[in-house]
Amino acid sequence: MNFRHRKAEELDVNVTPLIDVVFLLLIFFMVSTTFDRQSELNIELPEASGEISESEKVEIEIFIGPAGKFIINGNEVINTQIDTLLRAMREAAGDDDDPRIIISADKNATHQAVMTAMDAARQMGFVHITFSAVKPE
Repeated sequence: MNFRHRKAEELDVNVTPLIDVVFLLLIFFMVSTTFDRQSELNIELPEASGEISESEKVEIEIFIGPAGKFIINGNEVINTQIDTLLRAMREAAGDDDDPRIIISADKNATHQAVMTAMDAARQMGFVHITFSAVKPE
């Protein structure tokens, strides 16, 4: 009889598959998670309580509708291109080289439309730009 003692093999746990499973779960939860938009702001535009000033300067009133249409001194501009706006402003200014520009924009008008009107005034060299507002009740 031959009794041989086998050496006891060391038992070890292979953690590689466990790490793979945890990594896949992490990726799954990262991809499937939805995020709330926390950066949205509710903006209320300010009201003005200033006094109406009288002046002898030529005034160009630019009305901007909710759809972005321009009306200069009561005359509707045919499109919203800046070149057309420049021609209409030049016609409204006449011989005055520095009229007062009054921008009256609807509360639903886009920021781009207001910036287009300001850019057209800047290109014409007009620097006296004011914005009209309603007086609070």
